[in-house]
Amino acid sequence: MTHARLLTPEQLAARLDDPNLVLLDCRFSLDDPAYGARSYQENHIPGAHYADLNQDLSSPVVPGVTGRHPLPDPQQLLERLRGWGLKAESEVVLYDDGPGAFAARAWWLLLWLGKSEGVYLLDGGLGAWRAAGLSLTTAETPQRLGDFQGEPDDSLLIDARQLRARLGEPDLPLIDARGLPRFRGEVEPIDPVAGHIPGAQCAAFTDNLGSDGRFLRPEHLHQRFASLLRGRPAEDLVAYCGSGVTACHNLFAMSLAGYPLGRLYAGSWSEWITDAERPVATGD
Repeated sequence: MTHARLLTPEQLAARLDDPNLVLLDCRFSLDDPAYGARSYQENHIPGAHYADLNQDLSSPVVPGVTGRHPLPDPQQLLERLRGWGLKAESEVVLYDDGPGAFAARAWWLLLWLGKSEGVYLLDGGLGAWRAAGLSLTTAETPQRLGDFQGEPDDSLLIDARQLRARLGEPDLPLIDARGLPRFRGEVEPIDPVAGHIPGAQCAAFTDNLGSDGRFLRPEHLHQRFASLLRGRPAEDLVAYCGSGVTACHNLFAMSLAGYPLGRLYAGSWSEWITDAERPVATGD
């Protein structure tokens, strides 16, 4: 089943008055954690609530144990979602500045909690919305109490112990969403150790997008991931990145292309390197 869905700015504009719509602004900057909330206050799509990567879509970091963006506590996230008005029948639209990395994290979290239908990413994000000349507001969106009930589906996850036990298996497709210089270990602007998990392939999440910042057509995405899978089952794939955020972009793109969902290593590189006994590779 394909869980990934996109809306154009024009399609979203036509739905803004729908009382069944929950709209989440997921803008964030790793370099400036206050950027998203500040930008939301400056302007946002009418009706949007702000979902902060650090405060809402992650739990607190445990130094030396977790990665930079541990998964949120399920019950706390459910309470937050209900505070934004989420119901079982709600349609949800997620956006960020445009690449979709933070919006895709929210998409995966909703899927993890059982909200698999009626969840969309705004294709091209706020950049595409602005380019279409559509309206923005500074008005605060009123809270609406929802009643969504969800349970985390941990079959969508793999942990570090399970992943390490499978390293070296030829039938394990392991993809890293970071850019090639970080994957190779040539640069590392964020984490204290450079490199990648042995056996991984570089699959930079930005390559899911065209020059216009929108997702490639499904058939092009299908070809991209077919070359990475090399005939191995898509459901066996493990996706990771620096902290479990941009990996969700690859999972979204694969779903958009019609592949079944692989698993997320949520701790990703920043968790992997907290244990010096876990192996590290550099180069290609």
